[in-house]
Amino acid sequence: MKVRIINAALLVACLAITGRTLGTARITQGNDHLTPIQREIERQRQRLSSAEIEERRDALMRLANLKRPEASRVATIGLKDPAPIVRATAVHAVLSLPQAEGAAVLIPLLQDKLEFVRRETAYALGETRSRSTVEALSNLLLFDKETGVRAVAAIALGEIGDEAAVKALSQVLSGTAPTKGKKKKASENEFVMRAAAHSLGQIRSRSSVPVLIAAMENETNSNDVRREAATALGLIGDASAVPSLRAALTSADPYLSEAARGALRRLRIARN
Repeated sequence: MKVRIINAALLVACLAITGRTLGTARITQGNDHLTPIQREIERQRQRLSSAEIEERRDALMRLANLKRPEASRVATIGLKDPAPIVRATAVHAVLSLPQAEGAAVLIPLLQDKLEFVRRETAYALGETRSRSTVEALSNLLLFDKETGVRAVAAIALGEIGDEAAVKALSQVLSGTAPTKGKKKKASENEFVMRAAAHSLGQIRSRSSVPVLIAAMENETNSNDVRREAATALGLIGDASAVPSLRAALTSADPYLSEAARGALRRLRIARN
């Protein structure tokens, strides 16, 4: 009787082991159908569920390094992470998505409560080069309460290079942008104005020439803003800027004179 009981127990144990072995084999067999890239993406997807912030961040960075749309789609999980640093990392990890898809998942983060998440999102949107982001970035430039965020929005608009951004950039450079909240310090405005002038030069729209000329001629503007405006005029290459650029050659600021000289040189090259 005891022998039968022992044999039965052994049979049950063998069946259990066999079942586990078969289950493991099925999982292994399933993974065998995945390519090395797919296995890596799946590995990082699982790490995004970790309780450790640094592990989730590392998973996002590894997904970003794969530079594949399917990896970026998995990385979109991080855009809703409760940890701000993870969200900020995720905005760069989704940049391998198609342009429109990437812009669509990023734009909502321009409303994030934390400045550095909004700032990193604006940087990332500039890298998408998607024209569909111009309106959202223009609003960020005009209305965000943080100078750093507004400056990055201006830079991103220049990277995208769409003429639809000229209006908002010109308002900032001319000081006619609508104000929201407390008045910004002159040094803060200077930072954003320089970025706006630079981006207008990148966009190269002739409609921005009058605003750039006014910014260059305005002696109450900082020298850095005036130099940036002169450089932008050279990039645009409109002949209507020549008289103002020539006048700037005699400026007491040698760097403004040099910027004007470089702009005139560009204009001559453009005409030849």
